[in-house]
Amino acid sequence: MSTATRDLPATQHAVQLVGPGELRLNSTKPVPTPGPHEILVRVEAVGLCFSDLKLLKQFVDHPRKSEIVSGIERTVLDGIQSYVPGNLPVVPGHEVVCRIVTVGAAVKHHRAGERCLMQTDYRQLPTAAGSNAAFGYNFDGGLQEYTLLDERVITSPSGERFLIPVGEERSASAIALVEPWACVEDSYVTVERRCIKAGGQLLVVVAAGREAVGVKESMSRDGEPASTQTATPADIASLPNESFDDILYFGSDRATIEFLNDKLGPGGIINVVLAGERIGELVSVGVGRIHYGGTRWIGTTGRVASESYRHIPANGEVRPHDRVLVVGAGGPMGQMHVIRDVCLGLTGVSVVGTDFDDPRLESLRKKAEPLARANGTMLRLVNSQKTPLTEKFTYFALMAPIGAIVASAIDDADPDAIINIFAGIPAPTKHALDLDACIEKRCFMFGTSGSTIEDMRIVLRKVERDGFDTNASIDAVSGMAGAIDGIASVEKRTLAGKIIVYPMLHDMGLVPLAEMSRHFPTVAALFDNGKWTRAAEQELLVVADV
Repeated sequence: MSTATRDLPATQHAVQLVGPGELRLNSTKPVPTPGPHEILVRVEAVGLCFSDLKLLKQFVDHPRKSEIVSGIERTVLDGIQSYVPGNLPVVPGHEVVCRIVTVGAAVKHHRAGERCLMQTDYRQLPTAAGSNAAFGYNFDGGLQEYTLLDERVITSPSGERFLIPVGEERSASAIALVEPWACVEDSYVTVERRCIKAGGQLLVVVAAGREAVGVKESMSRDGEPASTQTATPADIASLPNESFDDILYFGSDRATIEFLNDKLGPGGIINVVLAGERIGELVSVGVGRIHYGGTRWIGTTGRVASESYRHIPANGEVRPHDRVLVVGAGGPMGQMHVIRDVCLGLTGVSVVGTDFDDPRLESLRKKAEPLARANGTMLRLVNSQKTPLTEKFTYFALMAPIGAIVASAIDDADPDAIINIFAGIPAPTKHALDLDACIEKRCFMFGTSGSTIEDMRIVLRKVERDGFDTNASIDAVSGMAGAIDGIASVEKRTLAGKIIVYPMLHDMGLVPLAEMSRHFPTVAALFDNGKWTRAAEQELLVVADV
């Protein structure tokens, strides 16, 4: 070890998920001793996320809880203490800032004492369920005082560290919240593929009486696909599911399109070339895989396949003069989207945020309206249950994991609208969509899951250099005694903003900021107009640790 462990406690407090819907507070979980390649970190703070609920409900069925199938040697994986796939109990929590306590003898790129922001999405390690490994899913996460990381897991194939060093100037809460803000950032800046994948698997399906036009023109400048298979609709039943990077369908039959839905692989694009025809009925589309599988649906009313690819935007960013609708704006992630979008300062952008909860909207109003005024952005917040919207929009950010909201977005879209399916609709979910309207309007539906190291660095730079305050998202704080109540609050939507848990505070329950003066008046006195601050955090760690 690079530093002694004699002063560490033998046991710790931890929240463990032991089965679907079964969370337990374990006050005697052993503090592990790191092996040669392992790193022991002390968790300073962890944010609670809606994604924690998906794991809570699905447990072994969550794609990120399944076994890792490649990217690391099986003998290495079997020796990692924190690897808990399948039905093994897991500590959730992935919005983490931590400090390295000690490292194993073979650790080369990390040292004791470093304060770090944690990138928790291990995209280099695919899982059996078609996702990827992640901290807080099939590796023990941050809702505990100490957690183990393996350097061979938290280093990218290019040698980049997933533990990002951070300074001492910002609060633990502000740094921990870089992770969810980075997920928001990722949904806007992820580069979209706008051609047939070079070296990929291409399927061309041609209906009777139709011809394949524009295939060559749709190919990448980097090269042609590794294989191209041409088929009729009658041939596709025997083709393997989730095996094609691009599917070009020259036809308009609903049943064929729905069948092709399942043939599309992760990150794949399906291109429906109508040639003046109409499908004429709703199509069951895998909306869950748009978010979790990175699949994309495009099409053209013309006869040339390359027309569809040309309408794919370079990324998911808001454009000048966009009329933005954030559905579910009052929740924690919705607030982040609204705040980000009103701060862009782009010409002619307007933002409408909707929610069914008036207190949530009022909480968002206090945070977002001053920012909108400062950046010259029009902002309107609406309880759409009381005041239904009638206008059309050119950009949609969808915070609710419900397929019907995707269908509504298509109905309410103006031409060339971008539909950002941000909420994680469960991967197997399909929903009936008006694909004719989607294609005629040239709507682009996309989704992203998690964030990259670069996304996190973008947000971290804003926090550390520009004074961007992620603490604006916080509505409550807690110690370990209130962590499970905090997760329940996320599920029941009883708080508008984020909840931060400080694992070293064993006995503190969940305390909304609005009630802090009753519990810890000296902490509340250090708020900035009701907002959580570094000074308040430091005071809490003193007065609540008794």
